[in-house]
Amino acid sequence: MKNKTTYDRIVEAADKLFYQQGFEHTSFTDIADAVRISRGNFYHHFKSKDEILEAVIELRLANTRMMLEQWEAQAQDPRERIRSFINILIMNRAKIKLYGCPVGTLCTELVKLEHPSRPEANKLFTLFRTWLRRQFSLLGCDKDADELALHLLARSQGVATLASTFHDEKFIRQEVKVMGDWLESITNKTKTTTQKRRSAV
Repeated sequence: MKNKTTYDRIVEAADKLFYQQGFEHTSFTDIADAVRISRGNFYHHFKSKDEILEAVIELRLANTRMMLEQWEAQAQDPRERIRSFINILIMNRAKIKLYGCPVGTLCTELVKLEHPSRPEANKLFTLFRTWLRRQFSLLGCDKDADELALHLLARSQGVATLASTFHDEKFIRQEVKVMGDWLESITNKTKTTTQKRRSAV
């Protein structure tokens, strides 16, 4: 495996700290200390925190694309792919209880700061929205695909926010089940509609 460069280590450390502490409350010193490099070496790679933020957003976009591609490869059924999205809440429950959703917290903070990078950060949500819309369309919900995608995104963000507020893992598991049942009802409804159309032909 290729060794990580100092640049990569800085970006990964910043990504973690921005998530845990927030962008505004993370300093150059925090990141340099986490990577264990001198300030001079640090400035060789990044001249401002905004430059680091841009790199962090690019890293998150790349990692998200990779995850979505893995879900595509692992399951032929769009329903199972959507379940993979829902189950992120279970897989990342420990971090979510402590810090919330990494995408939601970053986008919200940048909006509050009126930061110029917020459109770039919003691409993370757009990536999920586009992917989910495609999965719902493949499921047979062409007409409502985007509405369903936004509903699921909003539901998952709400769960992450409340789970972080109350530090409640039981709540996460409960809501994941509810979302799973919701997805199953949509699947059954689509199957019924398809069967009726075929019978009418």
